[in-house]
This record gives sequence, structure tokens and C-alpha cells, in this order.
Amino acid sequence: MSIDGIDQGRLVDALATTVTIAPSVPDACQAAVRALSDQLPGTIAVLLDLRGRLRCFGAAGAWQVFDGVPSDAGVIGRVFRTGKAAEVCDVRADPDYIPLDPDVRTEVCTPIVGPHGPAFGVVNIESVDGPPLDQVRAALDRTAQVLGERIAGLGGLPAESAGQRLLRHAVELSAAADEPAVLQRCLAAAQDIAGLSSAAIAVGVGSDTRVQAARGPLAGLLVVADRPALALLAARTRRHGSTYSLGDPESLDARGFESLTEAGIRTMIAVPIGGRHDDGGVLIAVDHRVDVPETGTVSLLELLAAQTLVCLERVRLVGQLRLRASSDPLTGLGHHGRFTERLARAQPARTAVLAVDVDQFKAVNDTYGHQEGDRLLVELVRALQATLRAEDDLYRIGGDEFAAVVEVGHETEAQAVAERLVSAARRVGRTISVGVALREPGETAENTLRRADDALYAVKRSGRDGAKLAEPGAVSRPLMVLPPTVTEP
Repeated sequence: MSIDGIDQGRLVDALATTVTIAPSVPDACQAAVRALSDQLPGTIAVLLDLRGRLRCFGAAGAWQVFDGVPSDAGVIGRVFRTGKAAEVCDVRADPDYIPLDPDVRTEVCTPIVGPHGPAFGVVNIESVDGPPLDQVRAALDRTAQVLGERIAGLGGLPAESAGQRLLRHAVELSAAADEPAVLQRCLAAAQDIAGLSSAAIAVGVGSDTRVQAARGPLAGLLVVADRPALALLAARTRRHGSTYSLGDPESLDARGFESLTEAGIRTMIAVPIGGRHDDGGVLIAVDHRVDVPETGTVSLLELLAAQTLVCLERVRLVGQLRLRASSDPLTGLGHHGRFTERLARAQPARTAVLAVDVDQFKAVNDTYGHQEGDRLLVELVRALQATLRAEDDLYRIGGDEFAAVVEVGHETEAQAVAERLVSAARRVGRTISVGVALREPGETAENTLRRADDALYAVKRSGRDGAKLAEPGAVSRPLMVLPPTVTEP
């Protein structure tokens, strides 16, 4: 029976004689593609879901096809998620369409569903022209049905290859936001790729060798592992390359690692992180069962270690850039942006704002130069920080203007903190003026700062070198908007 160029009977026969007897899932997918491509022009692909990505298991009709498409992307992702087929008569009008060939005009996609459960893949065709879309849909529906039954008969979707697992973990590593996240994702990847229960990262040299991060049931054992054995493993791996065990240590010479094998480790792989450097790290994967790792697995762990190093360097660089962006380069204090964020968290009746100004600082710069002024500021900041408690925060919000945010129980306690700051400045040969304001219930943080600033100016008018508590709720002038801090030239 022919339907506008599609010989339905011929398609059914082709599917029955190839797909239904295919020995593997990839063979079945490719056989389905061949059966369709004999009668349909266009790019045909079978994609199956592997851990959230639609992987191409069979394709024909184009030089390039998509592989590893996120399961929520494109028309194929929409069909996969909803389990409903799609007939797109003009791909240019479909916001989900992922362009690959500029000449494509139509796309038809059908979900692959097993006997029990949701869709686990799709059959897709993109074409310039061809039979009516409903006829193409009928052919794809029939193919998807036969293919789904055969995949179920073969035991379901195949497992990810080792390379696909590494790729998935590499993507997760690249998305890690900080160093602890990078280390933990690296360890999870090592467990998965090596097929071993536990993993650790060791750093340091000689007796200083230690486990920086560990994961899995043997994590505790690795953390408290015999230091000489750990140091030997790290040194050998960093200098000479990856190492792995060859079987049961009870019948083989453990060569300096007896303390590890006696503790229960039977299989071990170690690969360097950072090349042949004494200060590099070592990625270790272990298990309590006996196994002989494949060389290919060790190579994949080496790639994982290299990717981990790149990600560690990235997050460290980003951290340094963020610190520079949010800190004063001269004193290391947080600048106006971080102060504003802290001010917004000030608790009424518990948080005091101290506005601090260095008295006659301009005269120092004019008389002795900016280099001497910078030296004075650094010395003064150290003195002020030594006076404050660990939970107090000091910020540089202008050239010679500072602010402290302190948690106190009463305004007299805040006044005492301010007076200690004044005394600390005197000990290094300078004087400061400090205005103090305890945030009141119902008051905005900005108004608290205004009152502290007013009190500071009152100290200036009365002769400088002192501290004053702000009047409750009194604001006599608008708050000056301070520019971002820059080091004076």
C-alpha cells in the first residue's frame, strides 16, 4: 500500500526483517533509520535519553546531526517531555526549532515509548520537501512503535559509555561555583568512572601530605591513612605518572602500602592533578573489593584530573576577581558596595553604625605626599581592626572615610567601641572623629547612617579627635552619596 510515495507495506517489512531481530540497541536504531531513509528524503535521526541528554544512536541524510541535546531543548525535547508527536510545517515559525541546515522547512518528531512507562527517545526527520506531514508522521509512528518494542526486548536503554560519563561529569564540574564544589564533583566523577566505591584528593609533600577531600564509604579510612604510605603514593604519582593495583594484595607485594591494604583497601588507582609538580594534587580511587582497572579507565581519570585542575584555577581566579572588585586594594577592607549590603542587614536595637573620618588627612598628603598618606592609612586600619571584635566589620567608604558596623546590646556599648577606636588612632600618632548611631526600630538603615554621619560632623565642629552618640531620630542634612573607593594616586 503506497501513501503519497510512502510504501507502508515495504516499510513494515523492512522494520520486521531488520529492527525486530537487531542484536543490540544501536543496531536496532540504525536499522530503523535505514528503513525510513529508503522512502523519506531528509535528515533522519533516532535519539535516546541517557542521563538527561538525547544521544544520537542512528542517523542518515546529512553531513551533521545533533548529539547530546539537552532533554528540554528543541522540538525533539518538547516531544520527549510531553510524549506527544509534533508536525512542524514551517520550522522558522517554531521557537523551539534548533537550526542545523538553513534549507530545512519541515520537521516531524515522534516519541519512542516502551510497553510500560514514559518516552525514552524520539524518531525525528527534518526535510526541505517531501510527502505530506501526516503521512510522514504515520511512518514515524510505526517505526517508533517497532523500535520501542525491540529496545524493551533487548533490556532497555544501554548504559552510558565511559566517555559519555566523563563528558557529563565535565559539564557538571565546569558549573561548580566554588572550590569545595569542584572537589566534591571531581570525587563523584572518579567513583562513577572508575566504578570504585570511594575517592579522595591528597595534597602536600612528605609528612605534610594530607587528604583535602574524600567521598565514599572508605573516605574516613583515607583521611586517617598512614602518612608515610600516603606521601609515598603522592610522590610516586606526581613524579612518574598514574599508578593502579593489579589484584589481591594478599598474593602480591604491596610495596610500601601495606598499611592501606591491611586497613581494607584492595583496589587503588592514583592519578596526578597538575602534572609532574611536587606541589600538585593526587586523585585517588579505592575499593574494598579486588579488581584490576583497565588502562582506558585510568586514562579517563587522568582527563578528569586535568579538567578538575582547570576548574579549580577558574574558581580561584573568579574568587580573586570578586575580592578585588569588592575590596579596597590598599587596606584590604570591604568598600562602599559591601558596606551597603551589610548596612541593609542591620538589626534594629542591636546594630550600631560608626562613621569614622581621619582628621586633617589631606594635610598629610599635601605635606608628605600620597605614598606617606597610604602608609599612614594602612597603619591606622591595622590599629582599628585590632581594637574591633571578630564579629565587627570595618569598611573603607572614601579616601579617608571609614565605617564600622557592630553588634551591641545598648547604645552605651556602641559608644565604648567608638572611644576605643579613637584611642587606637592616638596610639599610632593620628586622631579620628567618630559618629555613632544605634539603629532604631522602624528606622531604615540609610537613616541610621545619616544620623551617624551627623554625629561625626558634630565631633568635627567641636574640635575633632573624639566620638559622639547621635541624637535619636535626628537628621539635619541629606546623606552624601559616597563614590566607589579608589586608591589615591
